[in-house]
Amino acid sequence: MPTLPQKAEAFLALHHTDRAFIIPNPWDIGTARLLAGMGFQALATTSAGYAYTLGVPDYQVSRDKMLAHAAELAAATDLPVSADMEAGYADTLDGVAETYRLTAQTGAVGASIEDATGRVDDPIYDLAEAVDRVKAAVEAVRALPYHFTLTARAENHLHGRTDLKDTIRRLQAYQEAGADVLYAPGLRTREEITSVVSSVDLPVNVLMGAPGINLSAHDLSDIGVKRISVGSTLSRAALGAFLRASREMLEHGTFTFGEDAVSYPDIAQLLK
Repeated sequence: MPTLPQKAEAFLALHHTDRAFIIPNPWDIGTARLLAGMGFQALATTSAGYAYTLGVPDYQVSRDKMLAHAAELAAATDLPVSADMEAGYADTLDGVAETYRLTAQTGAVGASIEDATGRVDDPIYDLAEAVDRVKAAVEAVRALPYHFTLTARAENHLHGRTDLKDTIRRLQAYQEAGADVLYAPGLRTREEITSVVSSVDLPVNVLMGAPGINLSAHDLSDIGVKRISVGSTLSRAALGAFLRASREMLEHGTFTFGEDAVSYPDIAQLLK
């Protein structure tokens, strides 16, 4: 079993190869082990996917529960794990720093920090405050005896703010603040992704899986993307199949969904 520093080194190295790697997002121990059995090189938690397992919407899970979830997934396989820690679960800089110190203690070797406030009337932190929050997280993880990979996220496009120049300005500021990876979820075109990648010097993560975005891992690699995640999409795809099957039973009294179910042996093979 690799040590924590070895996992951290392997995870950081994945961001500095010639091609993009895909980091899928499991939502429990079982899905983490299945993805590891398939041959993925690293995993990332999904706050939304985990929230759905608890029967609540995204952003309704406490920091303590999210830390415990990160620890479960970090221990589930030998793969490096990056933790979705939302906006740091704190209003103060000291609180943000504490969140990332605690995240490192879960066994995760990376984590993300968002610049979203969680407030409907004012959804994105002012740039200066957002930068200070990234700096607080950076300072916390740089005190570790290994390199913890911190991803800084500009959330504009998830909140209807499609000003790409402002998104790029934010990512550039987070780069200067010491982040290792930059991420602007919600980019939808090759042109937007190309603009972001060409405007920063750090590895860029791109979120895929949204309808209407027809770019492959090969396409994204050619653009210069280094990491591809899918957020809660795997979880929602699984829930989509679950709900369709449930509606079939309820509304039609039929059970044809069983034709698409994975077999017991196939699951057992991946969980070896």
